[in-house]
Parts: sequence; structure tokens; C-alpha cells
Amino acid sequence: MKADIHPKNYRPVIFHDNSSDERFLIGSTIETTKTEKWTDGVEYPIAFVDVSSASHPFFTGQEKVMDTAGRVERFKARAKKASSVKTKKSV
Repeated sequence: MKADIHPKNYRPVIFHDNSSDERFLIGSTIETTKTEKWTDGVEYPIAFVDVSSASHPFFTGQEKVMDTAGRVERFKARAKKASSVKTKKSV
């Protein structure tokens, strides 16, 4: 590997997938404040992500709704309200 081509803050970082609870140790420059111990007993910075190859439908082959902001529930509530308004008007 060539010397001096990576940024100074390039180091191993644990990425924790919140959806599947998987963890990966990968070199990164991401800024983090928390640290955790890896399986080798060494403490590394940790970053939390919502989607990774362990939980993304393309890689897993499973269709799954990943809604962390509650958008699906709000949409269903609006759709239900709209359909009830239509039935009241048609009566």
C-alpha cells in the first residue's frame, strides 16, 4: 500500500447495524464519540447505521419495510382518513 495516501484520521471503526444487530470492523474516517470493544479485546470507535449489507433487501433477498421515522404509519392514517371521508360523501 502506498504511504501517505490516506487521511490522518483513517482508522478501524466498528459499524453497528441497528436493523439486524450485526457489527462490522472497517477502516473509515467517520467522526465518532463512542467506543466499544471488538472481539479481539481492543477498543475501537463505533458508528451506528440503519442499513447495511446485513439488513438491506438487495443483499438479504427479503423484502422488509425499514421505517425509522414513522412515515408508513402516518401514510396509513391519512389513507384511512381519506377513505372514510369518501364513504361519508357517497352516502
